[in-house]
Amino acid sequence: MTVTQARNVVPPLMNILKFKGLPILQQLHLEERLFRSSSDNWCIINDGTNAPTIVMGVSGKPSELLELKPVLQDKVPVVGRFTGGGTVIVDPGTIFVTFICNKDAVPNVEPYPRPIMSWSGLIYEDVFRGIGDFHLRENDYVFGNRKFGGNAQSISKKRWIHHTSFLWDYDIRNMAYLKVPRRAPEYRSARSHVEFVCHMKDYLSIPDFIGRTVKVVGTHFSLRPMQFEEVNIHAKTSFDHSSRLLTDTELEAALVSQKSLYREDTGSSQV
Repeated sequence: MTVTQARNVVPPLMNILKFKGLPILQQLHLEERLFRSSSDNWCIINDGTNAPTIVMGVSGKPSELLELKPVLQDKVPVVGRFTGGGTVIVDPGTIFVTFICNKDAVPNVEPYPRPIMSWSGLIYEDVFRGIGDFHLRENDYVFGNRKFGGNAQSISKKRWIHHTSFLWDYDIRNMAYLKVPRRAPEYRSARSHVEFVCHMKDYLSIPDFIGRTVKVVGTHFSLRPMQFEEVNIHAKTSFDHSSRLLTDTELEAALVSQKSLYREDTGSSQV
């Protein structure tokens, strides 16, 4: 490609939506609708959700991932999302960034989990350039060896979605609702949640992070700011969302299952 040709290359268009405090289930419904029924590229940034909520990946099992007794006692909402990935508890201190892309919009990225993860890692290397000891480590974003960003994806024939929950801040007490997963990244080294994660607020402010993210994304795409009211024009098809709130009945049944598993593991007749 000549210099003149390079100058004439128009970057792909990406719609950008920014929210503050959008409930996580509403955000997931919006993302799934745009992923399934829109033909545009999207970047969605949500500064916090309205209340502490546990979010599990599409194949997550509450009996294996959650401390169900306190979850039920404290009435913590549990959402099953439409993408893969692990289990997180999100709250007003969590910042969410989502990319929904057509395969052709990022032609050098094969539509498979690892290449998409590598692409996003390069995006955030630029976002966090000069800040902390940032790395993409396995499927997490870390400063040093402590996680502050977890990722999930879904991939179709022509499109993919990659979204991240960034722990700008968190309440240590909420981590007690989550079990240490059996399938954990090797670098976790059996550390507790509190030892494993860190606060992004120790490294930069929310406006700085969002501003840096928008700036970096703008070097790869031509950004078009959108309002929530305009979204319906781009995703008219209605369908049943697969992200949903789990019922108390489901969680109570999982608790019974959890107790049975405990008795089998310990050989005990009591919990």
